[in-house]
Amino acid sequence: MLLLKKQNSKRKTGALLLPAFLLRKGGLAKVPVEIAVYSRKSRFTGKGESIENQIGLCRQYIQLHFGDNVRLHIYEDEGYSGGNTDRPMFKQMIRDAKNKVFAILVCYRLDRISRSVGDFAELIKELEQLQIQFVSIREQFDTSSPMGRAMMYISSVFSQLERETTAERIRDNMHELAKTGRWLGGTTPTGYCSKAVAKVTVDGKTRQAYKLEIVPAEAEIVCSIFRDFLQTGSLVQVTENLKQYGAVTKNQKEFTRFAVRNILQNPVYMTADQDAYSYFRENAVEIYAEKEDFNGKFAIMAYNKTLQKHGRHPMLRNMQEWIVALGKHQGLISGTDWVRVQNILKSNCSKTYRKPKSNIALLSSLLHCAVCKSYMRPKSAGVRTKDGLIHFYYVCREKEKSKRQSCSCANADGSQLDASVCEAVLNITEDYEIFLSTLKSCCSLWKSGGNNPHKTLQSTEKAIQTLICSLQATNGSAAEPHILEQIVKLDSQVKKLRSQILQEEQNKTTVKFSNSELQTICDKLYSFPALFEEMNVAEKREILRSLINYIDWDGKTANVWMHGVFPVQVTTAASLPLREDSK
Repeated sequence: MLLLKKQNSKRKTGALLLPAFLLRKGGLAKVPVEIAVYSRKSRFTGKGESIENQIGLCRQYIQLHFGDNVRLHIYEDEGYSGGNTDRPMFKQMIRDAKNKVFAILVCYRLDRISRSVGDFAELIKELEQLQIQFVSIREQFDTSSPMGRAMMYISSVFSQLERETTAERIRDNMHELAKTGRWLGGTTPTGYCSKAVAKVTVDGKTRQAYKLEIVPAEAEIVCSIFRDFLQTGSLVQVTENLKQYGAVTKNQKEFTRFAVRNILQNPVYMTADQDAYSYFRENAVEIYAEKEDFNGKFAIMAYNKTLQKHGRHPMLRNMQEWIVALGKHQGLISGTDWVRVQNILKSNCSKTYRKPKSNIALLSSLLHCAVCKSYMRPKSAGVRTKDGLIHFYYVCREKEKSKRQSCSCANADGSQLDASVCEAVLNITEDYEIFLSTLKSCCSLWKSGGNNPHKTLQSTEKAIQTLICSLQATNGSAAEPHILEQIVKLDSQVKKLRSQILQEEQNKTTVKFSNSELQTICDKLYSFPALFEEMNVAEKREILRSLINYIDWDGKTANVWMHGVFPVQVTTAASLPLREDSK
């Protein structure tokens, strides 16, 4: 790369490195310089270094140093943090850089690119490999020298330090506010809503203070959850009871056992009485209230309960890290009952289902219930076969979860169904010529659209229009009800045809084989049976997943849907005896 000294600038600002093709004779005059401008701001505001201001300053810099013969590519991320690179336009910029869309990247300041030293260093390394020059108009380091590059990284370190210091200050302020027992925002827990109560002064600024207020309908659901769990000690049973009641979450979704457990573990519902005080004191939790304040008048407000990490599900912190204070809201559960619930949850930990290490099921994640479309999971029968293998069967998850209320599909004998599916897959390649011919004809039929539902849809829609015209002509006559009935039937056919067309359009993308490619596939499948017999359980499972799209089980028959082709019926109830307790 050649070095181009900056011109028309009184201030010494270093040097820019440009690709050699831009510096050939007449190159700058004939070939526009492709320049990317990146701008970012964490919040949507009209103050300070806004997106528009950053881009404007970058344009001025480019005009001064490169003239008018440039082509700009603008990338704007507003409302995104510099703590990570999970930003839509930043990702697009990186993709364009790899595709050689631009030769120079310009930004207003280093921290606009990233406030993370690791991310910044990775970006600079990638730009160097792509031979893309990086320019920060605020710092203007000479990246062609070791000292300039070192100063650039030092500046990035201070940007990260500033971000982490700001984040720590915000966390400290939130912790101090938490000690007051006020609701600090976020999604309100089920059973409560937030209500403004007063204005407070924090760091010289007046802010609105909030507290939680009971929502009667939701509070009744919460009380029933605690009541049922104390009676049954089962999350699954509580979830099933909620389903029978028709209870839903704030997001209008059915309760899962995980949502139920989160409610049971949340101390926001617990009345601040002496039992609550003793429980937190025994668990070494920091309490910001006196013992005599735990008189049952208000409820508990706990903060810093979860560990929040970008891109990860929140994790419950160790209880010793919690901040517990008296809230301004009323509790729903006594301290005694809440503590009893925690003890039951703790004792249930040793009873939770664990995936067996020697799982021999081959069809996990492939087998679906044809009745309710749920997955079917392998479940041990607790006995062994004559060969010493663990006897198991596949059970519908929805049937198991709802206690047969939502689904009653019969279980499938695991060992026999696995063997039947494997046999069916292996038999496909038994007659090589027939299989190749069938595969080609299926692909041709698939590509051509078979019976052409598009034409059928058009003719059906025309028939509906004809009937509508007839209906207008025979207004009030005896034929009117019959015409209406026929229109309803045809309209139902139209909906089914449209659904069929949509499904076929989605599936056609999976069938793009030429005849030579089909021949290669058949050759591989022809030698497959001998290899399959030598594989272990894990290898067989992976092979089946690569060949099979999904399997439907209706309680009597299993249909195996191969990727991109036709279903294969592999077994019936006659060949698959079931246990008495699985029907």
